[in-house]
Amino acid sequence: MTAALVVAIAVLAAANWWSRVERAGGSAVARTRVEAFTKPLVTLGIAVLALAADAGHAGTLTVIALVLCLAGDVALLPAVDRFVAGLAAFLVGHVVFVASFVVRGLDRLALGGVALIAAALLIATVGNVIVRGATASSRSLRRPVLGYLIVIAAMAAVGWATGDPLVIAGSTAFVVSDAVLGWRQFVRPVRAGGLVVMATYHLALGLLALSLW
Repeated sequence: MTAALVVAIAVLAAANWWSRVERAGGSAVARTRVEAFTKPLVTLGIAVLALAADAGHAGTLTVIALVLCLAGDVALLPAVDRFVAGLAAFLVGHVVFVASFVVRGLDRLALGGVALIAAALLIATVGNVIVRGATASSRSLRRPVLGYLIVIAAMAAVGWATGDPLVIAGSTAFVVSDAVLGWRQFVRPVRAGGLVVMATYHLALGLLALSLW
C-alpha cells in the first residue's frame, strides 16, 4: 500500500509540474484544470503517507500541518485566489511543523543556530525585496508577508536543530519554494518559476512526511 501511495503521489506531482510549465503541450485551460485537480491531491496523498507512519505525537502534528498546507493549496488556486487566506493557512502550518520538530527533540542546536543566521541574512536581502514589493502592491500585505517570512525562517531553524537529514532538507526546500514564490509574486517573473515553486514544495512536504518513517 505504501509503495502504491508513493507511486500515485509521484504521478500526480509530475502531472502538476507539467501544468506549471507555460510552454508545455495542451491548452492553457487544460493545464489549469490539471493544476486544480492535482495540486490538492498531491498534498492530500502526502498527508495520508504521514498518517500511515503512525509516528505518535510528532506524526499527528505533521499531519495537521499538512492539512493546513492543503487548505493553503486550495486558497491559492487561480479559481479561488484568496492569497491572504492561503498565507495564513501556511503560516499556521509552519507553526505546527515547528511543534512537531520540538516533539522529536532538538539535539543539534548548533545547526539550528547556523540555519537561523542564514535565514536572517536571507530575510535581510531577498526577504526585504519581497516585502517591499508586497507593500508596493498593497500596504495591507506588508505585515502578513513579513510575519510569514519570520515564521518560515523559524521553522527552518528549528528543523535544522533536530539534526534529522530529511527534516533539514525538507525545511530548506520549503524556504526555497516560498522565496521563489514571493519573488515571482511581488518582484519580477522567474524563468520556470512555477515549476520550481511546486517541485521544491512537493519535495519539502514529501521529505517531511518520509522523515516520520
